[in-house]
Amino acid sequence: MTITTGDTLPNATLLYMGDDGPASVELKDKLAGRKVVIFGLPGAYTGTCTTAHVPSFIRTAEAFKAKGVDEIICLAVNDPFVLAHWEEHTGAAAAGITTLGDPESKYTTAIGMNFSAPAVGFFERSKRYAMVVVDGVVTVINPETSRSECEISGGENLLDQMV
Repeated sequence: MTITTGDTLPNATLLYMGDDGPASVELKDKLAGRKVVIFGLPGAYTGTCTTAHVPSFIRTAEAFKAKGVDEIICLAVNDPFVLAHWEEHTGAAAAGITTLGDPESKYTTAIGMNFSAPAVGFFERSKRYAMVVVDGVVTVINPETSRSECEISGGENLLDQMV
């Protein structure tokens, strides 16, 4: 099942780098009673993810806050060590963007946003998408039609769609 507008997101245990090393967080706790932007991408340090997708949310972070967004979450099928370094490298951390890892692709697969591309070493990675979630319910979702593009799922496009 691919997630769509009006669906409630399933819970997931995701990973991030805490002060004392890898830590877990329940997605339901991040979403409860909040307006959250989640964008998913194939992986840290990959081309379009690093040069287009994350920068689009860095550029729009303040505008999302002005529209009542409590948190912007970047979700990738990576471990928290890689994500912590990548968020520093890209400036996502300084912009207030939270990076969360789904290293086994359990959540990504559960929402139907997984894909594999063995020729480039991608197995059960995340398709590129962006969504607005209010109290756990998807109100806008923008799945990208091509993994190498970031137009539909970019920060500016999602921001323009918010009421």
